Amino acid sequence: MSYLNIEHVGKDFPNREGGSRPVCVLDDVSLSIERGEFLTVVGHSGCGKSTLLNILAGFEKATRGHVVLDGKPVAGPGLDRMVVFQNFALLPWVTAFENVRLAVHAAFRDWDRAKVRAHTEKYFRLMGLAGAEHKRPAHLSGGMRQRVGLARAFAVEPKILLLDEPFAQIDALTRGSIQEELIKLWSATGQTIFLVTHDVDEAILLSDRIVLMTNGPKARVADCIQVDIPRPRVRTELIDLPEYTRLRSKVLHFLMEHAGNHRTPERIAG
Repeated sequence: MSYLNIEHVGKDFPNREGGSRPVCVLDDVSLSIERGEFLTVVGHSGCGKSTLLNILAGFEKATRGHVVLDGKPVAGPGLDRMVVFQNFALLPWVTAFENVRLAVHAAFRDWDRAKVRAHTEKYFRLMGLAGAEHKRPAHLSGGMRQRVGLARAFAVEPKILLLDEPFAQIDALTRGSIQEELIKLWSATGQTIFLVTHDVDEAILLSDRIVLMTNGPKARVADCIQVDIPRPRVRTELIDLPEYTRLRSKVLHFLMEHAGNHRTPERIAG
């Protein structure tokens, strides 16, 4: 059995148009993820990417099927699954450092104050946050806020890290630098990561595998693509590789075939 197993998961929601039959958003989704793997899910809006992530997080309950993480069924939220949202989701009334420290304290209840502080400082430093310790989220840029969110998630040392389009609200230049820091931290910790994104280039840069989802309703896994580009991957060198061109073309062709009334792949690619 793999580290994370998503087995025949389906999810229905009430019909907003007043019909008696529910709307099936996800239908018979099965995936397996190995420990330490970086897996990315790509698809058009409405394909159930975030719904699947919410089921893994325990925020939503699957209508059918089940999820097993490290041999245990996922039955609700827990600190063994940390989520980083695109809207940052930081506590606005405490400092950036306290946002991370409070999470560490909650995860490691038997640690004394000095150990919690040292652990917090380690991840604060790894995410390039030195100098921002005493600032509240409102006084930080979007990029810095997301760095805090990532530091908080990694510092808890969860079994899996769930990233829901975490760079969507960050400008392109800042996004690139945070992606590089994310990869360094992932490489150093061996963390398992499940990322939802619309950005094809981001998916190729970061992932071990890319999962392509069909459009909803009744969205399914259409394909799972292995990214066989050696690491470390340098963005400026990546675009000249034939394998990068092949992968990008494959993903974009899939998105064009499933475009319908959605945005064009050129806009999706970022």
